[in-house]
Amino acid sequence: MDNSADGGNALTHLQHPRFARAYARAVGRMNRRGATEHRRRMLAGLHGTVIEIGAGEGSAFALYPPAVTRVLALEPDDYLRGLALKRAATAAVSVTVMPAAAERIPAGDGSADAVVASLVLCSVADQAAALAEIRRVLRPGGTLAYYEHVRSERPVLAAVEDLLTPAWQRLAGGCHPNRDTLAAITAAGFTIRDNQRFGFAVQSLAPPVAHILGHATCPGASY
Repeated sequence: MDNSADGGNALTHLQHPRFARAYARAVGRMNRRGATEHRRRMLAGLHGTVIEIGAGEGSAFALYPPAVTRVLALEPDDYLRGLALKRAATAAVSVTVMPAAAERIPAGDGSADAVVASLVLCSVADQAAALAEIRRVLRPGGTLAYYEHVRSERPVLAAVEDLLTPAWQRLAGGCHPNRDTLAAITAAGFTIRDNQRFGFAVQSLAPPVAHILGHATCPGASY
């Protein structure tokens, strides 16, 4: 396994120490409740060179299929990236962990066969910019594999999410519970190949939240 990290990264505005530690404590329970299987379905069928944005503590690393030859895993938060480095060392595929935000992916144009976005497009600072960057690094016909929580289709719940978003952003590492991520993916020029929408409660006492899981195709170069 090929692992690297840049201890001198300057992503200070993307550091959320309290949230990162809370997430790291909670993600194991979330995975056992179903998130692991959601990630496994998201990653099924991927091959070649993959870029994973917002890799967190590395929950997806053990789930990559053998056809994946290399994973470039990007995580801007120092604490979560440290945990990801440990998981990368035991992954069955080659995983390189680097500090970077989704809006500035350190990879060449058309260099990836797939980009993975797992519970991260809710929290990027600029979703349109992140999706444009994903399109840039994907080869024509490449795959965006996504698993995200999204805005409710129920008007009352959506209004509540709108109301909660400003405070939730500050508490939860920039997370926006009211983003229509599927519409944003389409607006960025991707073609939806398959998509499942479902409710999922990340914790036993939490209400189900709308999620989407699927794959979209990059139609060609955007540069």
